[in-house]
Amino acid sequence: MIVAQSVAEMFGRRAALDGTGKSIAFVPTMGALHAGHLSLIKLARRFADVVVVSIFVNPLQFGPSEDYARYPRPLDADLDACLEEGVDLVFVPSVADLYPAGRQVTVSAGPMGTVYEGRSRPGHFEGMLTVVLKLFNIVRPQIAVFGQKDAQQLACIRRMAIDLNLEIDIVGAPTVRDPDGLAGSSRNRYLTPAEHRAGLALSAALAAGTAEHTATAALAAAGVIVAAAESDPIFELDYLALVHPATFAQVGEDFAGEALMIIAARVGATRLIDNAFVTCVAGAIDPAPAHAAISR
Repeated sequence: MIVAQSVAEMFGRRAALDGTGKSIAFVPTMGALHAGHLSLIKLARRFADVVVVSIFVNPLQFGPSEDYARYPRPLDADLDACLEEGVDLVFVPSVADLYPAGRQVTVSAGPMGTVYEGRSRPGHFEGMLTVVLKLFNIVRPQIAVFGQKDAQQLACIRRMAIDLNLEIDIVGAPTVRDPDGLAGSSRNRYLTPAEHRAGLALSAALAAGTAEHTATAALAAAGVIVAAAESDPIFELDYLALVHPATFAQVGEDFAGEALMIIAARVGATRLIDNAFVTCVAGAIDPAPAHAAISR
């Protein structure tokens, strides 16, 4: 396994692959690799001859009050995991190398980047898309693999690929969960046992919602779980909504088709997100319309 520690070295390693006919799949990460990341690497291996993983904690996508300074950075363990998974090339740039002095240009996510995660974390999607586009330009993959758990991120990246004519197939991989249902996240290591138990309300709310067959009933069923969870002072809901998977526009109570139920909450000092697909049939309009997303 090759580890490239600078943009210049990565350019050279990538240039060496030109003319070989080998396809390249790319898995961008912020490190602190867990089972979810490893599932992305396994999926990438199925699609391409060469698998490239980047490990970079991107300061642009963290707000001033967020956890950039304490975000876990177990680089040696991450490299060992990549080696075990058969990764061919790991790109580990520094902040100074990836973001030259005087940087001015960023990528806008448009309206989709201002709702839900974008509303709660202003500037997050601009920072995320900026680093992803930079990494795409450096690695030049044919395929890039992202987790479905970060559904709004995935939707923004797919939109960027369309709008900026990127010749990259964007693959979404299913969310990997703990045995108790909690969605895999590098931030889960922050949780105390009590906070972990409280965080299970997210997956429980999604399970309740996906068991229903109309948009109104799905949101109402999930809302019951959330209301019960909020009796615990360590659980604070950010949002619960039913949206279109590609645009993140809220769906109406008589929506028919595949929608995405999204949820975010702060559990103790840790912010958790999750989502699940809901197949809806058009139903009778209910006094509590599904388009009225629950938000705190």
